[in-house]
Amino acid sequence: MKFCSNCSAPITQTIPPGDSRLRYSCEQCHQVFYDNPKIIAGCLPVWGEQVLLCRRAIEPRRGYWTLPAGFMENGETVAQAAARETAEEACARVDNLQLYNLFDLPHIHQVHLFFRAQLRDLDFAAGEESLEVKLFSQAQIPWSELAFPTIGRTLECFFADRLSQQYPLRLESLTELRAHFNHTP
Repeated sequence: MKFCSNCSAPITQTIPPGDSRLRYSCEQCHQVFYDNPKIIAGCLPVWGEQVLLCRRAIEPRRGYWTLPAGFMENGETVAQAAARETAEEACARVDNLQLYNLFDLPHIHQVHLFFRAQLRDLDFAAGEESLEVKLFSQAQIPWSELAFPTIGRTLECFFADRLSQQYPLRLESLTELRAHFNHTP
């Protein structure tokens, strides 16, 4: 930021009174502008023994497989964001969303939330951000072609949890994620 959106005065980085971090703030009206992490909400859409994956049509990681997910918008809940992203990327409708995995990724200022969800039907197709969408069984997952470690970890957890039919909510940090995802299942 260079100029205040309230009064057009120059913006500088200062530590506001009562704060402990550098923040963008206006020299004239003293408005503080917070730069907070972005929330990525997504679904693990399930149909029987299969999960729905999307091949990315956009960067980053164009051509790699992912779960439908994206940035949360103002005015929606995280579950609404996950369902919307699934509709946008896979033209699929989901029900019974249950929060499943939450990943802290402080190095890129993001939090990733994934919901387990049931596909309503098999009426799905590639949306604008996908090259193709496809159902995969565990044995068919293209592990070496997954776009992001959070996707691989979510799939690993799902297939392990499916054996016991127990799906605990997981909270993992980047460090834990790297430790678990240094191999290809």
